Amino acid sequence: MDSEQLKDRLKKLAINIIRLTDTLPKSDSTTIMNRQIIRSATSVAANYRAACRARSKADLINKLGIVEEESNETMFWLEMFIESGKVRKENITDLYKEADEIVAIFSASHKTAKTNHIDKS
Repeated sequence: MDSEQLKDRLKKLAINIIRLTDTLPKSDSTTIMNRQIIRSATSVAANYRAACRARSKADLINKLGIVEEESNETMFWLEMFIESGKVRKENITDLYKEADEIVAIFSASHKTAKTNHIDKS
């Protein structure tokens, strides 16, 4: 998968999360949770785009670290939606799987970038 395909995949994930939040009944808790998951999911997409334009290896590593953190936070909020009973897991199986794959991709990418930077220092 090239960087343009990954950019599209991340944007699609963010859009699907926005669409999910639009379907949830309004309450104080869902308002807060919606805001948090939208913020983290859109941050994944935006920060990956920034990483693609990193000015140095250190900048790339930093930005990939942010992407990894935000993707993991997005997974946390999906789990909170499920465990709080706001969303049935079977209703978001594809979304959950995609978010989990994104976490794995960026955990590995961040680790590799750090290792390669240390090896070349």
